[in-house]
Amino acid sequence: MCLCFRVYMKHLHTHTHTHLDTHTHTHTHTWTHTHTHTHTHLDTHTHLDTHEDEDEDDDLLRRTGNFVASPDSLPSGVLRMKKCLPANSARPSDDRLTTVQFHPSAQVVMTAGLDQSVSLFQVDGKTNPKIQSIHLDRFPVHKAQFSHDGETVIATSLKNKMFYLYDMMEGRVTPVHTVRGLNEARVKEFSVCPEGGALLLTGTNGYLHLLTLKTKEVVRSMKINGDISGVAFSHDGSKVYANSEEGEVYVWDMRSSRCVNRFTDDGCVKGTSIAASPNGRYLACGSQAGVVNIYSQEACLNSANPKPLRAVMNLLTSATSLAFNPSSEILAIASRAEDEAIRLVHLSSLSVFSNFPVSKKKMVYRASCLDFSPHSGFFSLANNKGHAPLFRLLHYKDF
Repeated sequence: MCLCFRVYMKHLHTHTHTHLDTHTHTHTHTWTHTHTHTHTHLDTHTHLDTHEDEDEDDDLLRRTGNFVASPDSLPSGVLRMKKCLPANSARPSDDRLTTVQFHPSAQVVMTAGLDQSVSLFQVDGKTNPKIQSIHLDRFPVHKAQFSHDGETVIATSLKNKMFYLYDMMEGRVTPVHTVRGLNEARVKEFSVCPEGGALLLTGTNGYLHLLTLKTKEVVRSMKINGDISGVAFSHDGSKVYANSEEGEVYVWDMRSSRCVNRFTDDGCVKGTSIAASPNGRYLACGSQAGVVNIYSQEACLNSANPKPLRAVMNLLTSATSLAFNPSSEILAIASRAEDEAIRLVHLSSLSVFSNFPVSKKKMVYRASCLDFSPHSGFFSLANNKGHAPLFRLLHYKDF
């Protein structure tokens, strides 16, 4: 199982890092054990191959936007982007994908899904070759995430208390059958803590459990009134935001385990998702009605009744996935209940980009997970067809 990955690692250690050539499709990616090379330069004019013939839909995707803003800021209106080969084209899934995630420091993307597999691919936009794929017997993957250091994959299933740890450096898969101090029938939803080797598990009856990966034990628990529908960490990991199915949002201080604020998501009857921007400025809350409220994080920390900066009403079904890009200029929102129910929001203007998705034929289908590469050069999603559509965001020069 680990032979392919070890050969791949050896290859990386013996090749020097290069930038994407402006005239060819070749480059090497930068995964080393120490993760020292985190910046891969992407030329905005490089033509990345697509999985379909060029057509008018691609022209619409690649139209130039409004350049009134400064050269470094992302223009609103139209997002310049290029459709690439799906991220997992070298190994598409025969069932619904539940996860797509870019590695935090290497030009690698992971997919996982109900076909009981976790796969890693090199991202070049042309062939996206497979690095490794592991099969987890009788374990349809509900969620998989890289650890904070990028060396381990954590994978949970739908009805299991057991979860898996995949050490990518050693090629070792370890089942975790027991977590000391955890009184839950299953481990399904979790978030990776921004600081250190810890997970925040979403339990039943409003419980959040902080689990250390090293000792496999719960070190403390927090509780809200109601059932948790989503969790998001602040950029520095000091605060965690949790929204409930009852439409409430709770703010916890992770150091003291105290609830420091609580408010009602404006107009929300049932909360479904939540995300916090990496720059510490925005908090997005999704609801069953499809409305996504965008708040100031500062207001959410200090006000008992914060008002949204903008209510995004472009989704007509439950807002199930939210993701900010690393520069906090774009918010991706999606509903897994409807085909093509996905939008990209330009945050400084709080407006929706007009050209995505824009296709006479479906290309997104039902999205259940969204992610941006570490420097926003790529955007991908996991869909119900077993594919991870991949898009090159041309404004961003680095992976």
